Amino acid sequence: MSAPAATALGASCASCHDCGLLSRVDGRAHGARCPRCGAALHFRKPRSLERTWAFLIAAMVCYVPANLFPVMTVISLGKAQSDTILSGAIYLLMHGMWPLALIIFVASVFVPLMKIAILAFLLVSVQRRSAWRPAERTRLYRLTEAIGRWSMVDIYVVTILVALVRLGNLATIEAGLGAVFFGAVVVLTIFAAESFDPRLVWDTSQGRQT
Repeated sequence: MSAPAATALGASCASCHDCGLLSRVDGRAHGARCPRCGAALHFRKPRSLERTWAFLIAAMVCYVPANLFPVMTVISLGKAQSDTILSGAIYLLMHGMWPLALIIFVASVFVPLMKIAILAFLLVSVQRRSAWRPAERTRLYRLTEAIGRWSMVDIYVVTILVALVRLGNLATIEAGLGAVFFGAVVVLTIFAAESFDPRLVWDTSQGRQT
């Protein structure tokens, strides 16, 4: 009696990327369809590494102007003051609003940078076929999936302020170019996380070619 397959791939099973149903695929997965939702089945996400690298590099490029250009310009009594993400956090800190400054810093500076670093580490480890702690690397990936979207909190704050503060010549708030680049960073890192297939971590750790 043969030993049971240790993995879904070893048992010729593929998980649907849309509904999550695990289905047995006879032979190659090319052309196979999910019996529940009809989506195409793949043993692994097609061209996962290439697409993830493309989104991640684009996010890295946008991250620099996102922190250099102002995200918000406050025009009060004819005087304009522009703030970047970091200078806005420092302004809040200097005026005693440290909880809000901490939220802005963590969500808008630390989290995007951490997500880019984690995804780059995962990509390099998979390409080097590293066997180092696959469970911990998978948890790192799940962490980037869970917290990535919360970086949009800074964009939400700017959007709300722009919509609410319209006092004519007294005060006006306008969104800056940095907000556009920062929004692009968040969206691109979300796409990068969605493109990466964490099962590749286990494939390389077990020395399989996929």
